[in-house]
Amino acid sequence: MTDPNEASRQILSQYGLSPQEEVLEVHRKKKKFSIGIPCETSMQEGRIPLAPLAIESLIENGHKVLIQRNAGKHAHFTNEKYAQYGAEICETAAEIFQCDIVIKVAPFTDKELEMMRKNQIVMSNLHSGSHTKSYFTKLIQKRVVAIAYDLLKDEQDCYPIVRSMSEIAGRSSILIASEYLSNVNAGKGEMLGGMIGVSPSEIVILGAGTAGEYAARTALGLGAQVRVFDRSVHRLTRLVNTLNYSISTSILQPQVLERSLKTADVIVGAMRSINSGTAGIVSEDMVKKMKKHSVIVDISIDQGGCFETSKATNHDKPIFTKHGVIHYCVPNIAARVARTASYALSNILSPVLLEMGESGNITGYLKNHRGTRNGVYVYNGILTNQKIGDQFDMYSRDINLIISAM
Repeated sequence: MTDPNEASRQILSQYGLSPQEEVLEVHRKKKKFSIGIPCETSMQEGRIPLAPLAIESLIENGHKVLIQRNAGKHAHFTNEKYAQYGAEICETAAEIFQCDIVIKVAPFTDKELEMMRKNQIVMSNLHSGSHTKSYFTKLIQKRVVAIAYDLLKDEQDCYPIVRSMSEIAGRSSILIASEYLSNVNAGKGEMLGGMIGVSPSEIVILGAGTAGEYAARTALGLGAQVRVFDRSVHRLTRLVNTLNYSISTSILQPQVLERSLKTADVIVGAMRSINSGTAGIVSEDMVKKMKKHSVIVDISIDQGGCFETSKATNHDKPIFTKHGVIHYCVPNIAARVARTASYALSNILSPVLLEMGESGNITGYLKNHRGTRNGVYVYNGILTNQKIGDQFDMYSRDINLIISAM
């Protein structure tokens, strides 16, 4: 008797076909989240985590987006534009904090902590150094899943949001310095790049990381003479190989640095200071020896600063003069270009939110996304960031062990 399966295979082969194993279709149950964006209450924070076009993508995938009225005002995203793309405009933050996910740019305030509810997902910058133990205790008591933008990683094990904001700060630092070299802002009246027959300005950049790299790129593009200092030969080598310009580089040595500062017109501080967040890479004595009306832009002021003479300023009063040197020490430089920074944030965060929905729940998503898992610092009432635990003498658990056990 002929095997019917064999007969079927012969017929299929005549038509160039081959039988396939039966595949059972498995449907993952997608989660439709409600996502809320409150207005920023922190001073001079104009960025917003999602641009209008990102809202459209989330709505098309079944999510609901609520935005507090005028949340995008400083980035020049109107309420009408958000509504056009499907967002619901709410009047109060209390309405926003009823959502499954709440996202904002600045760290959550104490008042916002009170509005959180159990099992909510909350996302923002962390800036752990600016909080107290009670702040994290309240988050733990709320039993939320808290994710920090500044701890998120990508497939290359890099920090995409930190990198994008550092790029903005680096580029902006040179444009800011150019403004304060001009007579309009009581500067010495120099054009940053000079011109034919006139020497260009000398710029010293402390740090060869992302902010330092983009400060160097911008300065070189404007025609300035650039020298970069760093503690790492590896970072300096990478920078030289990355740029298409010839630049001077040096390991950070006090005597060499002091000689460069004496002739510099602009110094950009883009490096963490030596003493665990306290200012001190450039001493006050070094600043005293700098040229009058030269400009310091201290990008690292939120980490303590690179200069002993630095103190935090704001966008309303961004500068002060000490020892004849103009100091610009605004911590959130990226907020100066809120629209560009908001687009950068949106490009990173919207795919994360979409993938959360595809995964069906936050635990399933975190299991498969190590980079976002790295950003979790509180998970359903458990502190999962050891650095915070050590800082405030609080018990913490490894998020990887918690997730793997589920």
